[in-house]
Amino acid sequence: MANDHILKLSCPDKPGIVHAVTGIFAREGHNILDLQQFSDPMSETFFMRVHFGPTATESTEHLRAAFDSLAEQYKMAYDITPVSRKPRVLIMVSKIGHCLNDLLFRAKTGQLPIDIPVIVSNHPEFAPLAASYGIEFHHLPVTRETKAAQEGQILDLIKQNNVELVVLARYMQVLSPTLCEAMSGRIINIHHSFLPSFKGAKPYHQAYERGVKIIGATAHFVTADLDEGPIIEQRVARVDHSISPKALVDEGSNIESQVLAAAVKWYAERRVFLNGTKTVVF
Repeated sequence: MANDHILKLSCPDKPGIVHAVTGIFAREGHNILDLQQFSDPMSETFFMRVHFGPTATESTEHLRAAFDSLAEQYKMAYDITPVSRKPRVLIMVSKIGHCLNDLLFRAKTGQLPIDIPVIVSNHPEFAPLAASYGIEFHHLPVTRETKAAQEGQILDLIKQNNVELVVLARYMQVLSPTLCEAMSGRIINIHHSFLPSFKGAKPYHQAYERGVKIIGATAHFVTADLDEGPIIEQRVARVDHSISPKALVDEGSNIESQVLAAAVKWYAERRVFLNGTKTVVF
């Protein structure tokens, strides 16, 4: 996939978009390797993801004038990114480490196309784990009185490390509207959303007491509305009366890790589009 690229675009839906886009690639002699599109009849918005290549170099400057003109004509937002370019990700975690450990392993083994320059935690426990992967670790405690200052430090780390995406890998603090707005559409969280009645501490134990038959998890973008951001991925597992609270926790942890990794992978592969309060995922 040397010098292959991904084009992402969205715009108000109207006839002629596919023809116009593919015409540019035809004129420039680029092969379309994969094309996915969706017209949302509710928002009247058109979405497209195109994997194309090759180009002579990693640069796509020769396409800019044509796509800028198209963007003006169709009121289009677009982005072209080399397939080889990995987004830089800042991971935030508290005391529960299964999602962090899973992301680190997947990134290290090439299953997850991301770079992780820094990990932030409000507790010190995972400093040795970060060190074992050669990743910078910042212990940033937070209280109600220090939240603004602590989040200021996080924003500084984002800027210093050229971070594109923040992943909350069971970070058990509510982010302020300021941080949510600064990284709008670029923070992904994992939530045990298939247990909506069981808020607060030990949700799986509460689920056990109620005899649930399905558990699950949701990866979503973070907004100022707690756990109500646009959903990227959801998965479930069936359970029955014989399962213990610990087994529920273990199964829930597995689902959370899988769902979060999938959402991060799809983001890294430029497959996720915001569509109001929802997403389009190709």
